[in-house]
Amino acid sequence: MSDAGFDLIPIGDLRELIPHAGRMCLLEAVLAWDEQTIRCTTDSHRDPRNPLRSDERLSALHLCEYGAQAMAVHGGLLARLEHGGTAAPGMLAALREVEFAVERIDDIEGPLTVVAHKKIVGPTGWLYEFEVAAGARWLARGRVSVIRP
Repeated sequence: MSDAGFDLIPIGDLRELIPHAGRMCLLEAVLAWDEQTIRCTTDSHRDPRNPLRSDERLSALHLCEYGAQAMAVHGGLLARLEHGGTAAPGMLAALREVEFAVERIDDIEGPLTVVAHKKIVGPTGWLYEFEVAAGARWLARGRVSVIRP
């Protein structure tokens, strides 16, 4: 993946490509992407109005949603590139091999970097690996499977 061929893309320019709306669109910008990988950034984990917060805290479990949204943005970018349209709708089917290095993320200083790597694409769905970090600090990683309904 190279940053050289692409400018930073504010997520507002991509909202039509993904099923998330309003504050549920957790990612703020795409830093780089190619056919296999996307790298996004966000500070939404520190936003007190983050819709995933409970009791003013944001669990590390929600990093899986950040990973799944990076996957959705990547699918939307690929669909736009391939046929000028949007990605086929999908439903999150499974999370596997998920590991966390923290319990909560609302207290993490600095922006998150969310990376999703496409592993398998077929007529029934997609499999991606994701990893979330804050600077050099690894926070979570795992696999996300999405099926076409």
